Amino acid sequence: MPAAFGSQQDGGSAATDDVSSSARSLWETTLDALPRVGIAIGIIVIGWVIGRGARWVLRQRLQQSRTHSFAKVMSKLGSWTVVFVSGLLALALTFPSVKPVDILAGLGFFSVAIGFAFQDILENTLAGVLLLFRQPFRSGDQITVVGQSGTVDEINIRETRLTTFDGELIIVPNRDVYKNVILVHTHFGSHRLHFDIGISYDDNPAEAVDAIVDALRCVVGVAQEPTPEAMVRELGASSVVIRAMMWTDPRQHESISALHAAITAVKRRLDQDGIEMPSDIVTVRATPRLRAALDA
Repeated sequence: MPAAFGSQQDGGSAATDDVSSSARSLWETTLDALPRVGIAIGIIVIGWVIGRGARWVLRQRLQQSRTHSFAKVMSKLGSWTVVFVSGLLALALTFPSVKPVDILAGLGFFSVAIGFAFQDILENTLAGVLLLFRQPFRSGDQITVVGQSGTVDEINIRETRLTTFDGELIIVPNRDVYKNVILVHTHFGSHRLHFDIGISYDDNPAEAVDAIVDALRCVVGVAQEPTPEAMVRELGASSVVIRAMMWTDPRQHESISALHAAITAVKRRLDQDGIEMPSDIVTVRATPRLRAALDA
């Protein structure tokens, strides 16, 4: 019995020695790692500062030759790249046994998992970068995309921001912008507008065409080159339809103002020349109910 008790004592002291040895080894490892951890934190801080500086420099440089949205997004990506590289350096310094190749391999598997989890976000980000490089439109352009029209405020990493002509904000995901047809109203310096006028069959269409063109040439906001035009479009049921065509400023407000002035000027000129713009002819059938109503 005393021998058994002695053996238990020896086993307990051995276990205590193992625990204390492990704790001492862990403490020594922690003390040895503290300088590396401090240096790693310093590298991350320095990388963050350099990233902020690189972001400012890139934005200033890119704004001289690129759009504001392009400079903003690219400078932000450059800053994140600097911070990411500094983080890798800090990680490699803190854990010397971990090789950079192993870190990159681990990041590869991690990025695949992140890609599946955040597919929409990554797709919008990639579409935004491609839009900024292609530049099908710029900030200030008036566009129509996925059924929404407005003025482009900016293209950021995730979405394109539009201000509608009614003064409301629309946020369109970049992937929808990139995948769909984009109508850029202000890409060229002018665009063509048209409206139809109906004249009486008793009037001369050639005289009406000349009168319409003369009226359009005097309208403020209608371009003189290309010159305004008017052509007979069709023979309607009650009138000869003439289409007036003109070129104006492509911006929405200027287009509406020019169209208003053009229609007003054409009507005034046709009235002055005595050219009639008849109402539609309506045929009424004399049904028994109509006769009864008239008799009543």
